Amino acid sequence: MAVIGRIREDLAAARLRDPAARSAVEIAMLYPGLHAVWAHRAWHALWRRKIRFAARAGSQLTRWLTGIEIHPGAVLGRRVFIDHGAGVVIGETAEVGDDVLIYHGVTLGGRQREGGKRHPTIGAGVAIGAGAKVLGPITIGEGS
Repeated sequence: MAVIGRIREDLAAARLRDPAARSAVEIAMLYPGLHAVWAHRAWHALWRRKIRFAARAGSQLTRWLTGIEIHPGAVLGRRVFIDHGAGVVIGETAEVGDDVLIYHGVTLGGRQREGGKRHPTIGAGVAIGAGAKVLGPITIGEGS
Protein backbone atom coordinates (compact mmCIF):
# COMPACT_ATOMS: atom_id res chain seq x y z
CA MET A 1 0.00 0.00 0.00
CA ALA A 2 1.28 3.47 -0.86
CA VAL A 3 2.39 5.85 1.88
CA ILE A 4 -0.64 8.13 1.47
CA GLY A 5 -2.99 5.16 1.78
CA ARG A 6 -1.28 4.04 5.01
CA ILE A 7 -1.51 7.57 6.43
CA ARG A 8 -5.24 7.68 5.65
CA GLU A 9 -5.68 4.28 7.30
CA ASP A 10 -3.86 5.48 10.41
CA LEU A 11 -5.95 8.64 10.62
CA ALA A 12 -9.17 6.65 10.26
CA ALA A 13 -8.02 4.18 12.93
CA ALA A 14 -7.30 7.03 15.35
CA ARG A 15 -10.70 8.56 14.70
CA LEU A 16 -12.38 5.22 15.25
CA ARG A 17 -10.60 4.52 18.54
CA ASP A 18 -10.53 8.01 20.09
CA PRO A 19 -13.90 9.67 20.68
CA ALA A 20 -12.11 12.96 21.41
CA ALA A 21 -10.65 13.11 17.88
CA ARG A 22 -12.31 15.90 15.93
CA SER A 23 -10.64 15.89 12.54
CA ALA A 24 -7.94 14.26 10.46
CA VAL A 25 -5.93 17.49 10.58
CA GLU A 26 -6.05 17.57 14.39
CA ILE A 27 -4.99 13.93 14.59
CA ALA A 28 -2.16 14.33 12.07
CA MET A 29 -0.78 17.41 13.79
CA LEU A 30 -1.32 16.70 17.49
CA TYR A 31 -1.20 12.96 18.20
CA PRO A 32 2.29 11.88 19.34
CA GLY A 33 1.35 8.19 19.21
CA LEU A 34 0.69 8.52 15.52
CA HIS A 35 3.91 10.50 15.00
CA ALA A 36 5.86 7.74 16.76
CA VAL A 37 4.30 5.04 14.56
CA TRP A 38 4.97 7.04 11.40
CA ALA A 39 8.59 7.68 12.39
CA HIS A 40 9.01 4.01 13.34
CA ARG A 41 8.15 3.01 9.79
CA ALA A 42 11.10 5.04 8.49
CA TRP A 43 13.51 3.75 11.16
CA HIS A 44 12.32 0.17 10.68
CA ALA A 45 13.02 0.44 6.94
CA LEU A 46 16.61 1.50 7.73
CA TRP A 47 16.92 -1.33 10.28
CA ARG A 48 15.84 -3.90 7.68
CA ARG A 49 18.47 -2.51 5.29
CA LYS A 50 21.13 -3.01 8.00
CA ILE A 51 21.60 0.76 8.51
CA ARG A 52 21.39 0.11 12.22
CA PHE A 53 23.10 3.14 13.78
CA ALA A 54 20.99 5.63 11.84
CA ALA A 55 17.85 3.63 12.67
CA ARG A 56 18.67 3.64 16.40
CA ALA A 57 19.59 7.34 16.33
CA GLY A 58 16.31 8.15 14.58
CA SER A 59 14.30 6.12 17.08
CA GLN A 60 15.99 7.98 19.95
CA LEU A 61 15.14 11.32 18.33
CA THR A 62 11.52 10.16 18.06
CA ARG A 63 11.59 9.12 21.72
CA TRP A 64 12.86 12.56 22.69
CA LEU A 65 10.15 14.28 20.64
CA THR A 66 7.18 12.07 21.57
CA GLY A 67 8.01 10.28 24.84
CA ILE A 68 7.39 6.98 23.04
CA GLU A 69 10.22 4.52 22.48
CA ILE A 70 9.83 1.98 19.69
CA HIS A 71 12.95 0.01 18.84
CA PRO A 72 13.53 0.11 15.07
CA GLY A 73 13.72 -3.69 15.00
CA ALA A 74 10.16 -4.07 16.35
CA VAL A 75 7.50 -5.07 13.84
CA LEU A 76 4.26 -3.06 13.88
CA GLY A 77 1.16 -4.06 11.97
CA ARG A 78 -1.26 -1.78 10.20
CA ARG A 79 -3.52 0.68 11.99
CA VAL A 80 -1.65 0.43 15.31
CA PHE A 81 -2.84 3.31 17.49
CA ILE A 82 -0.99 4.55 20.56
CA ASP A 83 -3.37 6.70 22.61
CA HIS A 84 -1.90 9.14 25.17
CA GLY A 85 1.42 7.50 24.41
CA ALA A 86 3.66 8.89 27.16
CA GLY A 87 5.93 6.21 28.52
CA VAL A 88 5.23 3.51 25.91
CA VAL A 89 8.22 1.23 25.27
CA ILE A 90 8.26 -1.43 22.54
CA GLY A 91 11.34 -3.66 22.45
CA GLU A 92 13.45 -4.91 19.57
CA THR A 93 11.89 -8.32 18.96
CA ALA A 94 8.29 -7.31 19.74
CA GLU A 95 5.70 -8.02 17.09
CA VAL A 96 2.44 -6.04 17.16
CA GLY A 97 -0.46 -7.15 14.95
CA ASP A 98 -2.93 -5.09 12.95
CA ASP A 99 -5.56 -2.91 14.65
CA VAL A 100 -3.87 -2.92 18.06
CA LEU A 101 -4.68 -0.17 20.57
CA ILE A 102 -1.96 0.71 23.08
CA TYR A 103 -2.53 3.13 25.97
CA HIS A 104 0.06 5.17 27.87
CA GLY A 105 2.68 3.57 30.06
CA VAL A 106 2.67 0.21 28.26
CA THR A 107 5.90 -1.78 28.08
CA LEU A 108 6.40 -4.61 25.61
CA GLY A 109 9.72 -5.67 27.07
CA GLY A 110 12.20 -8.45 27.42
CA ARG A 111 13.25 -10.42 30.48
CA GLN A 112 16.48 -12.13 29.50
CA ARG A 113 19.76 -10.96 28.06
CA GLU A 114 20.30 -13.83 25.62
CA GLY A 115 19.72 -13.21 21.92
CA GLY A 116 16.74 -14.38 19.92
CA LYS A 117 13.07 -13.61 20.52
CA ARG A 118 12.94 -11.71 23.84
CA HIS A 119 9.79 -9.59 23.54
CA PRO A 120 6.05 -10.28 23.26
CA THR A 121 3.98 -11.00 20.19
CA ILE A 122 0.66 -9.16 20.23
CA GLY A 123 -2.13 -10.54 18.05
CA ALA A 124 -4.44 -8.50 15.84
CA GLY A 125 -7.25 -6.52 17.44
CA VAL A 126 -5.73 -6.47 20.94
CA ALA A 127 -6.23 -3.57 23.37
CA ILE A 128 -3.44 -3.11 25.92
CA GLY A 129 -4.50 -1.05 28.94
CA ALA A 130 -2.64 1.83 30.55
CA GLY A 131 0.40 0.80 32.54
CA ALA A 132 0.49 -2.80 31.33
CA LYS A 133 3.88 -4.50 31.41
CA VAL A 134 4.01 -7.43 28.98
CA LEU A 135 7.41 -9.06 29.41
CA GLY A 136 9.16 -11.89 27.66
CA PRO A 137 8.55 -13.92 24.52
CA ILE A 138 4.87 -14.59 25.19
CA THR A 139 1.94 -14.31 22.81
CA ILE A 140 -1.21 -12.30 23.52
CA GLY A 141 -3.92 -13.86 21.39
CA GLU A 142 -5.91 -12.12 18.70
CA GLY A 143 -8.81 -10.03 19.97
CA SER A 144 -7.67 -10.03 23.62
